[in-house]
Amino acid sequence: MAKKDKDYQIMIFGKAGCDKCAVLEKRVDSLITKPDWQEFGKLKIDVESEEGLVEFCQCECVNPQRIPAFVVQKWNDKTKSYENVQNPSPSSEDDVCGNSKLYTLMGIQTDYTERGKGLISPKMIKSVLQEAKSV
Repeated sequence: MAKKDKDYQIMIFGKAGCDKCAVLEKRVDSLITKPDWQEFGKLKIDVESEEGLVEFCQCECVNPQRIPAFVVQKWNDKTKSYENVQNPSPSSEDDVCGNSKLYTLMGIQTDYTERGKGLISPKMIKSVLQEAKSV
């Protein structure tokens, strides 16, 4: 059984030595220390570890070629566990996040195309977290 730390948990999927993974983690850390985002905690998942790979596969919606990525989870008092927040309005395009926003779950993955340029901006992170809070 999981232990509740915060109302929401941001599961960051990355790997050691990945510069883009480090940037995403730093941006999330910077954001969740601010007053408006105190209800969010962070869980770093190393997709190169056995446990991390299992967590990653259980999300079933993140493309392994689009790491780093994150999925937002919300604490469920009944089950005493964090559960993935479903995307209430799945779409292939998002005004702020473009093609980076996940379709099924509330989260984001890196878009390495020319349009996405391989960046997950602070504005994109805030947009996803704000939407998760409104679900």
